[in-house]
Amino acid sequence: MNKLFNNATHAVEDVQDGAVIMFGGFGLCGIPENCITALVEKKVMNLTCISNNAGVDDFGIGLMLHQKQVKKMISSYVGENAEFERQLLSGELDVELIPQGTLATRCMAAGYGLPAIFTPAGVGTEVAEGKEVRNFNGKDYLLEMAFDADFAFVKAWKGDMMGNLIFKGTARNFNPLMAMAGKITIAEVEELLPAGELDPNEIHTPGIYVNRIFKGANYQKRIENLTVRK
Repeated sequence: MNKLFNNATHAVEDVQDGAVIMFGGFGLCGIPENCITALVEKKVMNLTCISNNAGVDDFGIGLMLHQKQVKKMISSYVGENAEFERQLLSGELDVELIPQGTLATRCMAAGYGLPAIFTPAGVGTEVAEGKEVRNFNGKDYLLEMAFDADFAFVKAWKGDMMGNLIFKGTARNFNPLMAMAGKITIAEVEELLPAGELDPNEIHTPGIYVNRIFKGANYQKRIENLTVRK
């Protein structure tokens, strides 16, 4: 199976309106910049985005929010995006805020082929509304469903043509979990190597989870809030 694609535009060409997409990254660290840009240019609409956060106003998923491409955000934190806040308060955007650990575990459950998980996070709060609560050994747990995503977009430091991936530093964050979880996983990498060039002991995501891979370009690697001494 040939997993190699020329660029992001080619890799996302079958993403349709209404798709459910996972986006790796934490803040702006390790986000799939090229894939997001390709979606902005493609102008697909009514997307459901599963991401730890929603980028910032002029970068990351924030670019898609400005174009009203996102119908629903499933996130654990969205505090850096004024346009997100505006759309939420005006009722233009459906939002599901969930605990960060629950977000990660629902990704993991999807990757493991589990339909759901039980977690104590959110019991007795708004997070629990409408969800099954079950008691185990005297403690209440919420039933949380595994995610069902059409695509997962991830960004790695190095990858090979078989789809094996290595993430660098904190860019590892949600990327490995989401790479496991999407029906179609698209990886963009800074360095693309021939198969066999990566040390097997350093691989974070085996190629079995990756359907498409391409070498990214023009990475900005933005920082959400840069504070320096005057």
